[in-house]
Amino acid sequence: MSTRRTRPAPRPPEGTPPRTELARQARAVLADAVRIAHWAAGAPAPGSAAPLATQALERAATALELSPAQVRAGWDRARLAGLIELHGDTARPGWRLRAWDRDDSAVLRGWVALFDAWSLVHAAPEGIETGAVAEAVEAVPQVLSLLQLSAGPVSVPALLDLLAQRIAELHEERCEVPYGAGRAAVESAPGTGRPAPQDRGADLDALLLDWALEGLAAVGALTLGNGHATLTPLGNWAVWVKLEQICVAAQSPAGNIEQSAADMLLGCARLTPGPARAEYRAWLAARTVGSAVAELLAVARGEDALLRGLAFEALRVVGAPAEPEVRAVVTSPSLRPYALLWLAEYEGADPDDAQEILSREEATWLWVDTAAAVADHGETGLLVRHLDSAVQGTVPALLDEVRAVGHPRTVQVLVALAAAHPDPALAKAVRRAAFQVHTGGA
Repeated sequence: MSTRRTRPAPRPPEGTPPRTELARQARAVLADAVRIAHWAAGAPAPGSAAPLATQALERAATALELSPAQVRAGWDRARLAGLIELHGDTARPGWRLRAWDRDDSAVLRGWVALFDAWSLVHAAPEGIETGAVAEAVEAVPQVLSLLQLSAGPVSVPALLDLLAQRIAELHEERCEVPYGAGRAAVESAPGTGRPAPQDRGADLDALLLDWALEGLAAVGALTLGNGHATLTPLGNWAVWVKLEQICVAAQSPAGNIEQSAADMLLGCARLTPGPARAEYRAWLAARTVGSAVAELLAVARGEDALLRGLAFEALRVVGAPAEPEVRAVVTSPSLRPYALLWLAEYEGADPDDAQEILSREEATWLWVDTAAAVADHGETGLLVRHLDSAVQGTVPALLDEVRAVGHPRTVQVLVALAAAHPDPALAKAVRRAAFQVHTGGA
């Protein structure tokens, strides 16, 4: 038995408020965003381009007694926190908005999504190269770790030293020359009126640190004092959670953390559900949610049916943060059955009953796709037993509907099934169906 499954849940740092209090604080941070999301969900013209359009902005400001700038800021926060979803030009309430008043976990996840997007909430200073901004964003977790470990105020100069050190490490890791070093002789030459590169670099780092601290303060992660910064209880809890995720990732038993999504899923294919979920969690913890979900869906769109099914199993571990992306692929024929089942289970349906939401055609398509996975990676006996899972009552009815459903692997699946089935008469009927699909006959 693995000790991993019996490991007690880690406790947050001493002094961390209970989740109910953290959720209350998160609701306070996002109060305006929630009001705007409710307004947008019940707006007279929900099909309009939402509150960023001038007229809608003015209507929202009047109705909510907020300034246009507050409406615009709240709207952006609502989108980043998953309170609002945009489908084309239509704004719809997100799942978190529906659960906001009753589900503390949904609230905290929404706030963490906003926390992760702090660099989008607070625009970077103008005139700074995109690469420098990206480096600052990459270095900020180090700054947050120092704040969390210090458990109190940290001086801005100390944070600046750490930020500069981390950026220098990033340059070294990438074998890059620091900004301005190639023009050092020119920039520091007498009479040019330009600062030496080290001075210019220090000024740039200070500007970027100010921007980062202001952005984190804007989402409620820290407070700024006279020359120092302190994590709020929410910020302290969020940094601790992310550090715990890194620790979980480091304990991956099968060593798939650094693999691509496809290789990780293949590595988990022979695992039982418990250990597989542990691997999924470890792999996910080492990545941002957005990039992980995008990579898993990219694998699901591929030709390997086994990886398609496993990708959605991994997405079940992701849970709520994957909901918008999964909902968006419902229109894709190859992913639709998987996405519908995922959404049904996410919305509370029993996994054993979720199949009932699929139409006959969707269930048949999924049967063929699963059979393709078994044919490619499983044993012949599994393929024969897979016949029992078809929604059709008889093999002739199954063959009729399989021929009509248009799955690209239909012929290969039927040929493999005919070769594996011990009943000569049934195998002959399956081979005939495969030939008809291949030739386009009825």
